[in-house]
Amino acid sequence: MVKEIYTAALGMLPQQTRLEAVTNNIANANSVGFRRSSVFERGLIEARNNMNHIKGDVENVDAPIGDYTDFASGTLQKTDNTLDIAIEHEGFFVVQNQKGEELLTRAGQFTLSEEGYIATQDGKKLLGEQGPIMIQPPQQGASGFNALPQVDLQSLNIRIAENGEVLVGNRSVGRIQITVVDNPQTLERVSGTDFRMTDTTKSRPSGEMETRLRQGYVETSNVDIIREMVDMIELQRAFEMGQKVITTNDHTIDRSIELSRYS
Repeated sequence: MVKEIYTAALGMLPQQTRLEAVTNNIANANSVGFRRSSVFERGLIEARNNMNHIKGDVENVDAPIGDYTDFASGTLQKTDNTLDIAIEHEGFFVVQNQKGEELLTRAGQFTLSEEGYIATQDGKKLLGEQGPIMIQPPQQGASGFNALPQVDLQSLNIRIAENGEVLVGNRSVGRIQITVVDNPQTLERVSGTDFRMTDTTKSRPSGEMETRLRQGYVETSNVDIIREMVDMIELQRAFEMGQKVITTNDHTIDRSIELSRYS
């Protein structure tokens, strides 16, 4: 009976991991550029080996599951915002965080930073082929600090061509860097929308005709909310079945112990 409890508990671990992934997908269904996560069985052989571990090792051995990111494209949603940019087909924007680290993202909901750069909502700079793209240099304020006064983006006449060239009026200020990753499953997820390249990642600059940018659009999450809700219901039922097995065997053990006292 202890073996049955062990088996049921081990079967519940993958269900719990799947449920956590589904819950996270649902929570980010409306996040621009979010990529859904999923879980898969690594293999029957690994599962069998895990089942054969000696008693007590289950807490120290990972369940035979792994997670992966679904890099399928989301739909393009029109916003008409000047610095909203969507990527058609393959490729990632390259952004630079405060530590100077370069990350990849498909979340193209940008803004104008206080320093005059095109940046993400949390302050990461959008990189062009020659470095961060500056729209307008900051001015010396009365307090002595460089700061960009509040400006109307429409008045700056910012235009972003399909090839990524950024124009302010008739002046080119750079070309957005788009990186294509040939093996995206090697990317390390940093957040729901940001990824870090690893040593095995194969990347290259996007070709002239390979990728198009759409100004005034954003790419929505690739989460199918109906599918995720159905998966969550199925996982909850499977988890409840495991709980019933453990509860039933636990009561049986308690009854056996109780009867043994009088035998």
